[in-house]
Amino acid sequence: MQAILSYSFSFFGTNVTIAALLGQGTLGLINGAFYACLSLGLAVIFGMLNIINFAHGALFMMGAFASWMLLNYLGIGYFPSLILSPLLVGLFGIFLEKTIISRLYKLDHLYGLLLTFGLALVIQGLFRNYYGSSGLPYQIPHVLQGATYIGFMYMPNYRGWVVLAALFVCLATWAIIEKTSLGATLRAATENAPLVQAFGVNVPRLITLTYGGGIALAAFAGVLAAPIYSVNPNMGDNFINIVFAVVVIGGMGSIMGSIVTGFALGVIEGMTKVVYPQASATVVFVVMVIVLLTKPRGLFGKAA
Repeated sequence: MQAILSYSFSFFGTNVTIAALLGQGTLGLINGAFYACLSLGLAVIFGMLNIINFAHGALFMMGAFASWMLLNYLGIGYFPSLILSPLLVGLFGIFLEKTIISRLYKLDHLYGLLLTFGLALVIQGLFRNYYGSSGLPYQIPHVLQGATYIGFMYMPNYRGWVVLAALFVCLATWAIIEKTSLGATLRAATENAPLVQAFGVNVPRLITLTYGGGIALAAFAGVLAAPIYSVNPNMGDNFINIVFAVVVIGGMGSIMGSIVTGFALGVIEGMTKVVYPQASATVVFVVMVIVLLTKPRGLFGKAA
């Protein structure tokens, strides 16, 4: 086994070992976990509401700040924040949907994109004015500190937890939407709202809760990110462009496409940092171009 891990090959003039490739690919799963959670929230909102939510990165940031404020102002620790922060930010998302977003459902997608882009700037500006841009620390919970040897590298316990927690939430969301009567009702409401409403379903309330749920997914990812990255108003900017690429590659509105593509692109990005570091920042967009040229609806997208 050790002989296989120590085997090296040359790529673009760089000597790469199998152990290094596996290690970076495994670490890439951490970014992939954030990509999957964020793109899943975007896919839920677009697939069910047809809104391109450009404020998703700002609401991801709000999730991280909510966990920081719960800890520093109320003494509420990390694990309760995993529930409370998405709930609070999700309620804020419901408020946005009821007051602003709901006015755009019958308009072109461009209006939603412009409005949510403006909302993102406003939210980031408010947090920047109050907390600054330098970043605030959020300590890893004591129980998740340290690292575990997994055969070819020491995996930080917290980062392993991030992958498992994100995977669980993503699969649970997929199961609710695809395998339950609630999900069936929701999908039917997006196809033919008047018919579903005729059966006594409160479609506007269902849509509002769906938007809040998509926002809660972004906030959950923000709580997971808080101990890894400094909590700052611009932290969503590092993810949002790649997350939109993930949604496009997976297929706009595809739930499973967002999950699989998010984790896969995180691994690809991590391995690229080993074999050809110069391309690590652009490899996701190269994949997006290739997919759009060969399968414009995305890997998991459905035909109209």
